[in-house]
Amino acid sequence: MFLKILAKHNNREWMQANRQAYEAARADFLQFTQQILTGFAKYEADLLPLQPKDCVFRQNRDVRFSADKSPYKINMGAAFSKGGKKSVLAGYYFHLEPGKSFVGGGLWMPDKVLVQKVRQEIDYCWDEWQLMLKHKSFQKYYDDFSREPEMVLQREPKGYDKNNPAIAYLKMKSWVAAQPLSDASLTEPNLVKNVIDAFKALQPFVHFMNRAIEG
Repeated sequence: MFLKILAKHNNREWMQANRQAYEAARADFLQFTQQILTGFAKYEADLLPLQPKDCVFRQNRDVRFSADKSPYKINMGAAFSKGGKKSVLAGYYFHLEPGKSFVGGGLWMPDKVLVQKVRQEIDYCWDEWQLMLKHKSFQKYYDDFSREPEMVLQREPKGYDKNNPAIAYLKMKSWVAAQPLSDASLTEPNLVKNVIDAFKALQPFVHFMNRAIEG
């Protein structure tokens, strides 16, 4: 796989010498992204205007503020959101990386205004949020939202009581759910269907958060 080799030769000289292999790998990923768009847009009309280029992230890394100066990402990713990959709205994501691939989505590191809107919606509509959490399709794919340290406050946010029944989700700064994908699963013929089904399981949460954001 191209990405495995890139991880071992992450420099501009190697990339220039292997540009044709990179272009072929990227074309395959764009084609895969189109299949996801075509299939999932039947259930998510906001994605109908999008093209693969609106979803797939560039391979070059922004190294300006990073200690790691490796010029290229060793993964390929595609975000499926209303307005495309640069949207501030909640959406869906597919991550391709040897040994670390996953499918999922949600709302990743929004600004403070959007965080407050989503927290308020969860607080006001806690019963609805709980029902979505317990739904069998969400449980099948995700079980719960990720709780990486950078995604969660250590204390309750200002204006919320620590005994609020929704406090575990009100403390979040990002609401992201993900299901790992094995390398073997990436070559199975039903991969596109599995990704779309995983997106559909997360769809009620995406709509819930976007309802809060868009008012």
